[in-house]
Amino acid sequence: MSRTVKDFGIVCGVLPQGTKNAVTDVPGVRVGSCTLREGDINTGVTAVLPHSGNIFRRKVVAASHVINGFGKSTGLVQIDELGTIETPILLTNTLSVGTCATALIREAISQNPDIGRTTSTVNPVVGECNDGPLNDIQALAVTEEHAEMALRSAHDGPVDQGSVGAGTGMTCFGFKGGIGSSSRRIELDGSEHHLGALVLTNFGNAGDLVLPDGRRPSPEMADSLSRARENGSIIIVLATDVPLDHRQLNRVAKRAGAGLARLGSFWGHGSGDIAIAFTTGNTVEHDSTNAVANMRILNENRIDLLFRAAAEATQEAVLNSMLSAEDFVGRDGATRVSLASILCRSE
Repeated sequence: MSRTVKDFGIVCGVLPQGTKNAVTDVPGVRVGSCTLREGDINTGVTAVLPHSGNIFRRKVVAASHVINGFGKSTGLVQIDELGTIETPILLTNTLSVGTCATALIREAISQNPDIGRTTSTVNPVVGECNDGPLNDIQALAVTEEHAEMALRSAHDGPVDQGSVGAGTGMTCFGFKGGIGSSSRRIELDGSEHHLGALVLTNFGNAGDLVLPDGRRPSPEMADSLSRARENGSIIIVLATDVPLDHRQLNRVAKRAGAGLARLGSFWGHGSGDIAIAFTTGNTVEHDSTNAVANMRILNENRIDLLFRAAAEATQEAVLNSMLSAEDFVGRDGATRVSLASILCRSE
């Protein structure tokens, strides 16, 4: 069973968690995964669906923020030009971005046969991290079918965390990394809202991790791993049902970096650190003929609540990705210890 910060008495910030403490606390958001683990193959795909309908037809307002741009993601340029997302978000390994993008295109065409013929083309959104040390990334093991499996498995329940889906072969601060999630409840004008984070963690030098209580746990191989350059990455997906516009979402996405900094990350030269944020509180209809669209936005005198939620949920999601992962043996016998194992030994 996955372990989280709650199991170790770790507290990240002051805002209350959502019921599931996951990105799926945002109504409509669903997450699925496909895990590949056999021999030297340790990889997979994770899918985040903003809502259960036709996302191309009913796009969600979105933004992205590149903290450090050493990455190969797709779709970010159009997100920041048009301010919307029109496909599910897929996460995978670096060399499988194209495969997952093709799968998203096929999925969108199957639902919308007019794509590229009588209407616009589609902008697939894929994020990646390099799982090479633990996975034979050159095998190109991820297929379109695996991406489709992740999409089909998406649900709105608790999120599988740790060494699952895209997180199967990832490393974080020298520990086993992977998929992590967390959420925060926010009250605005007497109504309850949520902001949730889902992360794919593959960043941070061994020995740099700082827990909220000041402890600095290190894996046994910290000395050898810390001599390596910071070449890892993290993809952060932030979702909320608070109505925001593109500019406001960009401001919220930037605060994910504060969550990383709290953990001891400095976003190294070779790190690809990217945040993608969307709201289900504002959607854009693909087929609308109205000259003027109605859109609600948050009073920015209240936006600090979302800034804090983004930092806290990101920090906690990263820790959950490591605590939920078990000790791991990957390609050519490369090993990564779980953060949970180290904390249990110190108790």
